[in-house]
Order: sequence, then structure tokens, then C-alpha cells
Amino acid sequence: MSQIAFLGAIETGLLFGLVAFGIYISFRILDFPDLTVDGSFPLGAAVSASLIVTGFNPWLATLLAMVAGAAAGFVTAWMNVRLKILHLLASILTMIALYSINLRIMGRPNVALLGDTTVLTPLEAYGLPYYWVAPLAFSMVVLLVGGLLVLFLKSELGLAMRATGANPRMARAQGVATGGMILLGMALSNALVALSGSLFAQSQGSADVTMGVGVIVVGLASVIGGEALLSTRTILLAVIACLLGSIFYRLVIAFALNADFIGLKAQDLNLVTAALVTLAIVLPQLKRDALAKWRSR
Repeated sequence: MSQIAFLGAIETGLLFGLVAFGIYISFRILDFPDLTVDGSFPLGAAVSASLIVTGFNPWLATLLAMVAGAAAGFVTAWMNVRLKILHLLASILTMIALYSINLRIMGRPNVALLGDTTVLTPLEAYGLPYYWVAPLAFSMVVLLVGGLLVLFLKSELGLAMRATGANPRMARAQGVATGGMILLGMALSNALVALSGSLFAQSQGSADVTMGVGVIVVGLASVIGGEALLSTRTILLAVIACLLGSIFYRLVIAFALNADFIGLKAQDLNLVTAALVTLAIVLPQLKRDALAKWRSR
């Protein structure tokens, strides 16, 4: 694997680490199966790209992309909490609606950002090689977001959100507004996913209405794979596991596609993804079985 391919995998892994953070909130903290991310990822890209090409400040455009993602997550949660629609169905409905909304925002299937000022432009002015700029910038963003997420989940509000996902009946008995926690958690989750989509579009130089296809699978692979690699006894370890899982996933994908002796091509990406997710799901159980068998000797 070349240096550029390696750094490209790290860059993409860092970006999808933000997706993994969002999915960790919905799937692990709130126990809310959320497919909205397949729509909120391109939503973040569409909002920021459409604003940037009009001369909008890229930092403000990225912030507004997060707001749009939070609104998408809020709608999904609202349909579940207020309209009593099954959470999985509510997220599917929002995801479907976002496809048309993203087309409406961009006005066409894709928007190119080549030559426009992005959040990476100031770093490019320092003369760093282009393949180093994005990994360095995104590593700082991911570390900042991950640190803030850990602090939030350890706060009183975060504990109430964790209680809502763990045991909503007990949480309500303790005076926690579980509906409000779901609304807040889903908004935060999709805001992080939209942030990832916005930065991804600025890094790749374009936003496309189909760029969200399969994001939920990649995010789940990152979360489950990270949990297989690292213990998640604490919130800090769980957040680190999400990031490590995302980076490890992208490195394995890059290695598999660049290793000539394996014979895989770009069209085999989904096959590799399915194999990795299956392995990540099965591996923890195999480890537990092996440990139990060793202890029984």
C-alpha cells in the first residue's frame, strides 16, 4: 500500500469516526435503530456545498450543515415519540424524504467544490503536501468532538440519556423526560453524521445525492469492530473504540483493494464490508466461548 493510499484510508477513517460517534449515540446509548444517517450524511454535504459555492464562509456553512442534520434526527425522533411510529420505520421515512430534500437543496444531483474555499484551504496555504492536510485537520476535529462527547455523556444530562436507553421505565420513575432525551440524542447523533458529510464533501471536492448509500453499514462496522478490538467498560473507552474501529475498517478496506494477490476490485467493496461486519459480530462470541472453554479445563 502506498503512502498516499495509507493516508487516504486514515483520512476517511477519521471522518467516518464522526459517523461512528453518531451511531454509537443512537444504537448503543439510546437503543434506537436509526437509518436516518443514510440521508443526514449527504444532507450535511449538500447544505455546506451549496452554501460554499455561493461564497458563504465554509466554517459557518459546516455549522449550518450540523444544524440541518440535527433537524433531520429530531424529525425522526419526533415521529417516534409523538406520533408513536416504530423507530425503524420513522428513520426510514426520514431517510427517504431526505433524498428529495437533498436534491432540492443542491438543485442538481451533485455540486463541485473544486477551486472554492473550504475549511482545509487555510492549512493548504502553509505548503503542506495535500495528502497530509486533511488527516491532520480531521484528527484535530475528531479528537475535539470525541472529548466533548465523553464530557457530555458523563454529565448529568448525559447520564439521563444513558438511563433512557438502558431502562426507560426506570428512568421515567426517576423523573427523566425520556421523550426529550430521545429527541436530544437523535438530534446530536445526526448532527455529528452531517458534520462528517460536510467535511467529507469539502475533502473530496464535491457533494453527491447518492453519497450516503451504505453509510449506516460502515458506521455499524466501525462501532461493532471497535468493540471487538477494545474493551468498552467506560464511556471514554467506548468512544475510543468507535474511532479505532472506523480507522481499522478503512485500513482493512484499503489493504484488501490494494493487495494484488487477493484479486479484489472496487466493485467488491460491499462484499468486503459484509465480511468485516460479520466477523466483527461473530468474533466477540468466539472469544467468550474460547475463554469459557479454557476456564472449564
